Amino acid sequence: MRSRQLQTVLTDYVEAAAGHLRAEVQAGAEVPFEVGSRVGRAGTRGTPLYCYRALTGEFIDEREAALKRLPCHAEAAKLLEGFDGLERYLANAGADVAHATRRARARAAMRLLLEDVFQEQTDFQARPDRVRAAIERLEHSAFASPSQLTLVATLHGLAICSPELQLAKGLVIAHPEAIEGVPQGALAASAEAGADSHLLVVHTTEQDDAREGVPRGRQLLRDLLRALRLFGDGRVALGALGWFRIAAGTWAPVAIGGGGRRHGTLVVTIEQEDELRAFRNLVARRAPKGDEVAWALRRFELGCERDAAHEALTDHVVALRALLEPEGPASGLLAGRVAALCAAPEGRAQLSERVAEALAVERSLIAGTSVKPATVRALVDELSAHLRALLSDVICGHLDSDLVTLADELLLAPADGEDVAEADCAGGDAKPELEGKAQGDPQAEADDEAEADVDDEAEVDGEDEAEVDGEADVDDEAEVDGVAEVGPPRSAGPVYAGSSTGAEAEPGDGATSRAAADEADEGDEADDPVGARSVKRSRRRAVKRR
Repeated sequence: MRSRQLQTVLTDYVEAAAGHLRAEVQAGAEVPFEVGSRVGRAGTRGTPLYCYRALTGEFIDEREAALKRLPCHAEAAKLLEGFDGLERYLANAGADVAHATRRARARAAMRLLLEDVFQEQTDFQARPDRVRAAIERLEHSAFASPSQLTLVATLHGLAICSPELQLAKGLVIAHPEAIEGVPQGALAASAEAGADSHLLVVHTTEQDDAREGVPRGRQLLRDLLRALRLFGDGRVALGALGWFRIAAGTWAPVAIGGGGRRHGTLVVTIEQEDELRAFRNLVARRAPKGDEVAWALRRFELGCERDAAHEALTDHVVALRALLEPEGPASGLLAGRVAALCAAPEGRAQLSERVAEALAVERSLIAGTSVKPATVRALVDELSAHLRALLSDVICGHLDSDLVTLADELLLAPADGEDVAEADCAGGDAKPELEGKAQGDPQAEADDEAEADVDDEAEVDGEDEAEVDGEADVDDEAEVDGVAEVGPPRSAGPVYAGSSTGAEAEPGDGATSRAAADEADEGDEADDPVGARSVKRSRRRAVKRR
């Protein structure tokens, strides 16, 4: 399969480079030549013929810095970084880039492409036939391996603004019309429901045994689906049927198993593409296994795949209980803990009531009582948003996996108003002390001096503690500025089309665990190199307040 976007971008770059090189020649720059010899006919003896060969490659290399500043250079280099045949293309050309970075290899491929198009030319005319042939030779390197396995599936409920979205090497999300050679079944599936809501996900890998490659590819697509659901919400779904082939063989159908019915459309803007790439890689590396978080994550995914809202409600409730209510439903602690982690203090009461209502609705459904479908769907959407925010924050490291302890500490921590009230009460008891001091009581004066010393020490300790906290905050900000924080965006989230709550929503916005994350501090960089947060500071503050 060929990428139309790659063809278009490379063609634009070659034409822009041709214009720049022609301008150099017209300004007086000379293309170097070398003298070569050539024998007239094979097998005949005679005087060799001498000819001049234009060293266009040397001329292009001398102007590499200027060519990098062309408008199309950055986009072309970025696409080539994700090109599957990049190493084979460079190897066929004899380029020595064994220890080079992938970006350096992409730039080397762009230089080779220009040399191929303008070989032995001095006028630097971008002839369409030569440009097309050179790009085809580059693209052919991606199909040179007889052991390449390609897996294609349809993706529902997601929209991207770019023609293609390269998530990793060998993993691309694209519009159906952006790729050539797609199986007809995938095109038909996209045409039935409209191109805006159906994309294609293409996975390529070196694997000549379909019995091993297809299950691995299927699992990779499931991991991608999980990351998309945590990045946005549970609207995204994979098509039940996919297609695979070995090398350039015929397409064969394969069951993907990514069921579920999408609700609305998650829109990923161009600005969010890099963040989605990083988030997908993080979820793939740090997905929990064998603990309560892993079990809750699986129940969350099952809830996303349910067609019936009342079944999804039970899945989400069970997942929240696994994370926040180990004592069991009889304890009645779930609603308060969810509110403590997913709402600001002034909104905890309202959120607690909504969670309690969801639990009551679930009990009514179990008992066979009729409940309005719209009520169930609204509660499912709210619980799904809270559960998704908690899971994504734990996986990213914004929150510690011990959510129960953190929620209880936030509930026990007094509000700022209570601290002020305690100060007022202390001020009201100061009158007898003032009276004793006015009467010249020696004991009262001694007590005042002792208390003054204690106050001075407390003030110094408070200033030191504030200074340490301030330095920690500065260090935290420096780390955040130096290391891009990975996770769902906090300020400008994806856009949801067809959402019942509005045109825009933010992963983890409002109904999220960000209220708890704001209480957390930066964790140890050695344990969490992606800038994930810990809850050490929130726990220290809760202990101090108690």
